Amino acid sequence: MWPLLLASVIAVALIIERSISLRRSRVVPSGLLERIISDVGRSGAPPEMINRVAAHSPLGQVLAAGLRDFNSSREVMKESIEESGRAVAHELERFMTTLGTIAAISPLLGLFGTIVGMIDIFASQGASGADPTQLARGISIALYTTGFGLIIAIPATIFWRHFRRLIDDFVVDMEQQAIKLVEVAHGERVHGERAHHVERIHGERKR
Repeated sequence: MWPLLLASVIAVALIIERSISLRRSRVVPSGLLERIISDVGRSGAPPEMINRVAAHSPLGQVLAAGLRDFNSSREVMKESIEESGRAVAHELERFMTTLGTIAAISPLLGLFGTIVGMIDIFASQGASGADPTQLARGISIALYTTGFGLIIAIPATIFWRHFRRLIDDFVVDMEQQAIKLVEVAHGERVHGERAHHVERIHGERKR
């Protein structure tokens, strides 16, 4: 029972911590990309702004990686974003292995406790036979560990799967917003180059 009690305390603590850390408003805050695009359009991407964006949220870390290479080629910018995205995804998955392990081993710990308890019950019986009432009571007590293990494993599994899906959704959302930032950076640059080329042609014609 003591390992199961310890596992239950750790599982509850991890579920609470992950529920707080994986809030959408904290991981992928709405409106951040629009504010960044607006700021870049007015004053570019100075280091102070990039550092402020990186400290804002996990999404900010990914977008800040793109802003650091805002004037580089599309491939360099995307590579920086992908590297930052992998690091952010790894950070979001913190403690998930521990929670999944608790969900997997809790029933096994409960079954192990039941087996040990039943071994003790049968070993305590004398040569004259066993009292059926005492035997039934001992078996019911031994089965408590299995029931307690399932009580821990079921919610731990539910939350583990929920958090995994939530993290996957966040990663996809961050990838989409990072792609938009790349398109804005290089789309506007291509548009500006085309406009400059058209103006140069018109100037040559006037001459």
